[in-house]
Amino acid sequence: MEFSEPRSIYLQIADQIRDRILQGEWQDGERIPSIRELAIELGVNPNTVTRSYQALLDWGVVVNQRGRGYFVSDRAAERALKTMREEFVRDELPRVVRAMQMLGIGVDDLAASLAQQHGDKEK
Repeated sequence: MEFSEPRSIYLQIADQIRDRILQGEWQDGERIPSIRELAIELGVNPNTVTRSYQALLDWGVVVNQRGRGYFVSDRAAERALKTMREEFVRDELPRVVRAMQMLGIGVDDLAASLAQQHGDKEK
């Protein structure tokens, strides 16, 4: 994992876990690595992973079963998508809109570009 983004490391780890859930690597009810296991795997301090898991708990993506570990919650993918969409609208979309305004890119230009890119991927 590359920790060069301006986003906090613990949030990057939480994002990676959400991605793995969305990609089907971990299913609802499945145990995920312990804090210590993941810290060793990623080469980070266990406190950083603890913060990541707390964020995932807050989002309802994982649950903690005392003495057993952390598990993917029911409907975790749905919850992960919901929080990711909220984050995109809150954090990313305003930046995109500002950049579009500065560059003189209109909504119609954007729609045409997206349609072209989508068409290119289907070929």
